[in-house]
Amino acid sequence: MAYDRDAAVRYAHEWVYRRNPKYYDFSEPWGDCTNFVSQAFLAGGAPQEFSDNGWYYRSADDRAPAWTSVQHLYEYLTRGKAKGLRGEVIDLAQAQPGDLIQLSFKPDDWGHSLLIVHVGENPDPSNVLIAAHSNDNDFRPLATYTRAIAHRVLRIEV
Repeated sequence: MAYDRDAAVRYAHEWVYRRNPKYYDFSEPWGDCTNFVSQAFLAGGAPQEFSDNGWYYRSADDRAPAWTSVQHLYEYLTRGKAKGLRGEVIDLAQAQPGDLIQLSFKPDDWGHSLLIVHVGENPDPSNVLIAAHSNDNDFRPLATYTRAIAHRVLRIEV
């Protein structure tokens, strides 16, 4: 099964300014960004992994930490043991719609997950556009996240 990047991006555009009632809204107390990105990955065909260290959502009280936590999602994607959804850290110049960007606002503290929805020619932060929850945005240039001190890009694969 391949990851359908277009389906993930379509999902993001459909739900970026509202909440899908199938999922709990984690905006309070900590934010809904990773939950939103996880939903888009699922819409793109990423299989859930129902294990203690997996990536899944059954309900607000029955979900993997990787479904809603920025750092846990990163660790799940990059540990090399995932059964379906995987991520590889890449340069921004290699980014494609449907990939993940995570932002750090303090040293060693990754606090925001964004889904890439468009990449212009010669990708740089001004022409990589994202969709995100918490501070809901669609087609927002990565360059406008001026408080971020670092970003990491993950190529998403299934």
